Amino acid sequence: MKYLWAPWRMDYILGEKKKGCFFCKKLKEKKSKKNLILHQGEYVFVVMNKYPYTNGHLMVVPKRHCLNLEELDHNELKELFDLLKASIKVLKASLRPHGFNIGMNIGKVGGAGEDHLHLHIVPRWAGDTNFMPVIGETKIIPEYLEKTYQKLHSAFMDLLREKRVQKGG
Repeated sequence: MKYLWAPWRMDYILGEKKKGCFFCKKLKEKKSKKNLILHQGEYVFVVMNKYPYTNGHLMVVPKRHCLNLEELDHNELKELFDLLKASIKVLKASLRPHGFNIGMNIGKVGGAGEDHLHLHIVPRWAGDTNFMPVIGETKIIPEYLEKTYQKLHSAFMDLLREKRVQKGG
């Protein structure tokens, strides 16, 4: 494919690049809805990608600024993968994808835009590589970020309530 139509990315491309870590700044702002932060654990948080290539593109991010996976302690690593698992459950319940791409870009050469470790979760559907991206060189995002945020945030809240009930509290 020669072109990917994602006009919302122009804000990112042309926008002012502020110094410092994007993830750390957004977490400190304490504006979860505005910053698309769906859930915060003790060590890790889940945020929607503001410039997605598909609906429900999430990132699972340690709260502590670090670049390398081997720098995470046991609690951070456990929560990173617990929230990966929870995110998949939420996406399955809310958006009903048929599969996922899950990956981690580490370092600039590895494709990381930030020097802050994070996991990508990209939902996939049968037919999402149809004629539009292949022949039409266009990718369709069928829902506004705000609407997807509401669905996923509600699903995270439901999952947390369910876990509290299971624990008896």
